Parts: sequence; structure tokens; C-alpha cells
Amino acid sequence: MSAALKLENLSKAFPVGKRLFGAPKGIVHAVQPVDLVVEEGETLGIVGESGCGKSTLARMLVGLLPASTGSIEIGGKPLNNADPAEFGKRIQYVFQDPISSLNPRKTIRQVMEAPLKRLHGMGKADRDRRIAEIFDSVNLRQEFLERYPHEFSGGQAQRIGIARALAAEAKILILDEPVSALDVSVQAQVLNLLADLKAKLGLTYLFISHDLAVVEAVSDRVAVLYFGSVVEVGRAEDIFRAPKHPYTRLLANSAPVVGRPLTAPEGRETELPDPLNPPPGCPFKPRCPRATDECAAARPGLLPDEGHRVACIHPLGAGD
Repeated sequence: MSAALKLENLSKAFPVGKRLFGAPKGIVHAVQPVDLVVEEGETLGIVGESGCGKSTLARMLVGLLPASTGSIEIGGKPLNNADPAEFGKRIQYVFQDPISSLNPRKTIRQVMEAPLKRLHGMGKADRDRRIAEIFDSVNLRQEFLERYPHEFSGGQAQRIGIARALAAEAKILILDEPVSALDVSVQAQVLNLLADLKAKLGLTYLFISHDLAVVEAVSDRVAVLYFGSVVEVGRAEDIFRAPKHPYTRLLANSAPVVGRPLTAPEGRETELPDPLNPPPGCPFKPRCPRATDECAAARPGLLPDEGHRVACIHPLGAGD
């Protein structure tokens, strides 16, 4: 199996308090240097609490944000950030809010025609044929094409968003909280649709979500982000059955489960560190029950092995 997507040293920093003249007040490192490889046909889940850098990373992958450092390769070929069409043909984004991601002034046919015109230069007959094929694959009726986005339910609008991504014929889809705005029964329908499309079209997914149950159900591997860094990565069953990073266990224990009483997370702090004044060493140290003075010496990196990797000086073991 070959790599569909490869990230090397990819990071993003934002200046804060920028003035008309002079230097900014500070720099926020939203995404620390990330190295990841996503195999063809794989679903990589990306989890972490709000503010950890999930959406910033996703927007860099599709060219909505320029990276501060690093490179992105798809199929072994580097992506040129100066050519948005090249991005669009290889990788597409499915947004969290399906209604607001569609232009309210355009019919669904116009929304669907845009990538076929601009990315592939199709004539009208070819566009009509291709749109009919895509709508059939996502179980949408042809009469929907003449309607406007506000006329649809959330589930229908998300299917249209998926259809728009498929129109570009990209093989990699970034799914940013694709079902969090939907009712539970509709979530299952959309997740089943995504699984069918992946098998039928040979797609590769990056599935970003805060819902650990959904991520566990759909992912082959999972990457856990904390404060802009990947702190753990491995097979989904290993991540959720036997997490190695204390933060991953905190996430799992904090997720609501039917029949289990809600408890406060273990640790000394409950909030993310100040991004303008990050703590020295491991950023999870102020919240970690296993932290020692050694953890403040340097930010730990992922251990260089091919399986279940963790960035922690004192990882959890089988007996923890």
C-alpha cells in the first residue's frame, strides 16, 4: 500500500496583536511541526478538544491556509500552494455546517457545476451526465438540482456537500466534523454513505471530530492532537482500548457514556495552556497526573516506531 498523503514538518503560526507599524505582540503556534503519512484507502481519525489545531491543520491541507513551514505530498507529488486548481483535483473539504457551506444565491445545479467547469473544463452535456451519476451515488433526487440550499434538511445538505466534493474527482476527502450538526439517526445514514463511497471509489479520508465514538467506529488509525502537536497515533482499536498518552485517556474518560456517571477529569488543571505563554517542555504537564520535573525540560516527540506511537516521557503501561 502506498502513501496517499504525506506531511513533513507542517506547521502554522499566527501573529497576534499585529500593528500597522512594528512587530506583533506575540506569535501563536496553532500547529506545531507535524509529520504524518496516510495510506491509500485509509481513514485517519483526528481527535482533540477545541483549540488543539484540528481545523487549522485541515485548512492547510486543502490550501485554505498557507503553511508556515513544511510540505504536503499527494501520491508522492508535492502540492503547489500557488495553484488552487491542483489542490482541488486531488483533495477536497467537506464542511461541518452543510447549509452555510453552500452559496445561498445559487441553485444546487450551479453549485455542482462549478468544480466541473473550473477544474475539469466540462461542457454542458458532460456536466449533466456527471452530476446525474454523482447524485445517484449519494442517493439524491434529480429534482433537487433546481432548488436552493435553504430548502433542504441538514442531512440532505450534507449529502450535497459530499456530492460537491466528489464532483472534483479528488481521491482524498477532509471530513471536518461532518456529522456533528446532524440528528443521531441522520448521522448513521451519512456515515454509512461515506463508508459505501470509500469502498466504491477507493477514497481516502481524514475524519476530524470531537466525538470519540464516531471516530472509533469509522477510523483505521487515529491521531490525537493536543495544543497543536500530535501526541499519540496508532490503530483505532489500540488507541481506545489501551491509550499510552495520559491526555488520550483523559479524553476517553471525559466522553459521556450511557449508564456511566459524569466525573471531573483527573489532573491538576482543566484548561488548555495560554497559547501566548506556553509552558516549558510538555504542554500537557500542568494537567498531567504523571508529570515530573523531567517533563519541563523539553517537548517530547513521537517515538520513532511504525506502530502505536506516543509523545510522552512517562507513557501509560498495561497496568495503568
